[in-house]
Parts: sequence; structure tokens; C-alpha cells
Amino acid sequence: MAKNNKKMVDEITSMEEDFAKWYTDIVKKAELIEYTSVKGCMVIRPYGYAIWENIQKILDGMFKATGHENVCMPMFIPEGLLQKEKDHVEGFAPEVAWVTHGGSEKLEERLCVRPTSETLFCEHYANIIHSYRDLPKLYNQWVSVVRWEKTTRPFLRSREFLWQEGHTIHATAQEAIEETEKMLNIYAEFCENSLAMPVVKGIKTESDKFAGAVSTYAIEALMHDGKALQAGTSHYFGDGFAKAFEISYTDKENKQIHPHQTSWGVTTRLIGAIIMTHGDNNGLVLPPAVAPIQTVIIPIAQHKEGVLDKANELKEKLSAEFRVKLDDSDNSAGWKFSEYEMKGVPVRIEIGPKDIEKGQCVLVTRHNREKTIVKLDELTETVRTKLEEVNKGIFEKAIENREKRTYACTTLDEITQALKDKGDGFIKAMWCGEESCEDGVKEKTGVGSRCIPFEQEEISDKCVCCGQPAKHMVYWGVAY
Repeated sequence: MAKNNKKMVDEITSMEEDFAKWYTDIVKKAELIEYTSVKGCMVIRPYGYAIWENIQKILDGMFKATGHENVCMPMFIPEGLLQKEKDHVEGFAPEVAWVTHGGSEKLEERLCVRPTSETLFCEHYANIIHSYRDLPKLYNQWVSVVRWEKTTRPFLRSREFLWQEGHTIHATAQEAIEETEKMLNIYAEFCENSLAMPVVKGIKTESDKFAGAVSTYAIEALMHDGKALQAGTSHYFGDGFAKAFEISYTDKENKQIHPHQTSWGVTTRLIGAIIMTHGDNNGLVLPPAVAPIQTVIIPIAQHKEGVLDKANELKEKLSAEFRVKLDDSDNSAGWKFSEYEMKGVPVRIEIGPKDIEKGQCVLVTRHNREKTIVKLDELTETVRTKLEEVNKGIFEKAIENREKRTYACTTLDEITQALKDKGDGFIKAMWCGEESCEDGVKEKTGVGSRCIPFEQEEISDKCVCCGQPAKHMVYWGVAY
């Protein structure tokens, strides 16, 4: 029996009414996740996982092209190992999950379920690095980690999540810093080209950097509702971890030297970022590069002779270049239209008896619902062009949203007024560099520092909080 084609859309709360509920409705209705009996943990369903697989495939290729190799570290970290780097363990202590028993026996030493793997990599480096000839090591792993978050939301913040974590170790500080910046640039390139999501590149303030890092670089994106989302980070550790874990190598002059390290990572949070950057009140809008289905073929009046045969012929032809699905189920065409709009499929192809007679089909792009009549012998080229148009269109829309929601302010009152009049967004304002003023901006306006962008502007010459001479222009915002 055909289903009601309006049911899916009717059950989505509009983003204007309640953005958080809109988001939750989409991740459920688009069949990206399901909740579990373990609070704060989720089942990533096949469609959601397929998005992650495409993210993984593209990034993994980019990492390997820059010389990185994949490894896999253990899930458990002995407590003594975790305690070796004081700042690092203090930073993660509130979120650590502990294993205290193996079967019915109490463990002699607690095991931490990895929240991140710096300490494990350091233990390994200490065993394998002895000479300058052993450097650099350029490693990455695709794993899950556990952080016992108090407030959770699918993809954005969960107690267990998937990620990649790169870990590299170098002979010199310069090499390590170059690596840190290179990987941040790879993340930015990926987000803007493959996810059609514009980002701001910058460095985190001292108070906001990763536990144990000398410096943390980040890419920050602005969601449709004006809230900021940290989409990726890259950390320079200096030789602090190497000293704590007694990692050293013999250089060409036969001196013992501590190497310098980095780490960098992105997570399944990127799926949440895609939803909140591009989605609309009809569901997902997926960037073609990571869409599980790039084009769906909907046969019209498929019971009529020749329709399914032609639809299958088109699928076989297009599958050589694109991820294609043919929906030949007995649901109504209207229901199918709603379903694949909900799932964010970039391009829809409609073909029925009259189209076949004319040697054409109808092509609909998801982001703007624009219809195009296409000759069948030009279909492959047209689909390719339309996918490029979708990517360009949603990127430009995201840029437009960011520009509309970015406010340059010179005083705390201006920040407060801009947020009141225009809603959440990026605030560009000057800062003296003092943590007390960083805290003061958040306390008085509600926006925290997101990053010190590499591309600096001089909004004024005075700190937005204290009025003293400013050192940096900072992006501020309300964050997920």
C-alpha cells in the first residue's frame, strides 16, 4: 500500500520554530541514528554510516597522499600511563570512563577507556624511536573513543563517537609546527570542497587549547542558526610529551634529543555539521561528495510496459560514475519524492512513458528543487554538471548565511545589541590577550572565544572588554 507522501515532512518541526527539535527530527526521520539503552550512545544506522564512510574514504586518501600510515592502538590505557603527562590527564579526568574489573576479578590497576590516544602513541614511540633515522613517524588511526559527556546530542556530542586521530613525531619543532598547520589546511580544504562548508582557520586561545598542547589550531564553522561548531583541530605538543615519556633520539652529532609531536582529528560531529549547515525544513541536503546516493531514479507509472526496463538501463549507465539508486518499490511517486528529499539526495531523475517516447527525463536538484528536462543521451554529462551546481549552490548559501550572521563590534554593548537584534552569529572583536577579558566577554555577553583567525582585521585598536591596546582580532560565538 502506498504511504502518505506528506507524513515525513509533517513530522519535522520547522527550524524556525525549534532548531534543536528540527535537528533531532531529521536525524531520526532520515534514518541516520537510533537511540540505545546506554544513555548518550547511539546506533549509527546504514545511511548515517555510509556518510561517514564517504568522509573517511576522502580524508584517508588525503592523509595517505601526504605520507601518513594507518595504525591501530589499544582501546585501554593503564592508569599509570595516563598519569605521566599531568596537564593532559587533568584535562580529560572529568570525562574518563574506567574499567575496574576483568570478569569477576578486580584489576590491580584501573584501565581507562581511551578518550584520546596520545599516551599510547608515546609509549609506542619510546619503544621504536632511537635514532634520527627513525623520524618522522606519520601515523593515523580510525577508531572510536569514549568521553563521559553530561549533555549529549546525536553526532554533536555523544559518549562514544567515531573519529580519526593523527599522531606524528618529528626531529624538530619547525617540522612539527609545519605538520600541524598542514593538517589544519587539509581539514579546511576537505570541509570547503567536499562538505561545501565554509570554515574560519585560526589558533585557540591559551585557555581553550587542548590539554597538554603548546598550541591548538582549529577550523570553526557557523551553523544555520548562528551557533559556532568546532569542525576540526590540530595540536602542536612541542617536546612536553617526549620528556614525560622519556622519548629521545640520537641526532647526527650523536647528541640525545627529545622529538616534537603533533596530533589532529575530526569526528562524526561532521555529520551534525552537514545537517545544520545545509539542511532545510524538508530534511537533509547532502553535499554530493559524501552523499550515499548521489542520484535516485524514480520511475513514473512503473507498471506500464518499458518503464522499469528503461529505468534499469539508466541506472546501469549512470552507475559507472555515480552512486545511483533505482526505487522500484510500490510506494507512490509522491511518497518517494518526499523520502529522498528527506534523505538529501542531491539529484532526482524522473522517467515515465511520455518521457521515454520523447527520449528524455526530468532531473530535479535537491537544494533548489529546480527541474530540468534532459535528453537521455546527455544524461551522464548533465548529472555531472548538476552535482557540481549542487555543491556550489549549497556552499554559496552557507557563505551567505555566515556573512549575514557575522557582526563586527567594538564594545560589549555592541555585542549584546547585535545578538539581540540579529540573533546568534560570529562576533568579530578585538582582544588584549588577557584571560580575564576573555572570561569577561563571555560572562557579560554570552559569547566565548572561538579562535584567533590567521586572517587578521583591525576592527579597532582597543580591547572590546577593557579598552586597553588590543593584540588580536578574535572570532567569538555561542558554540555547540
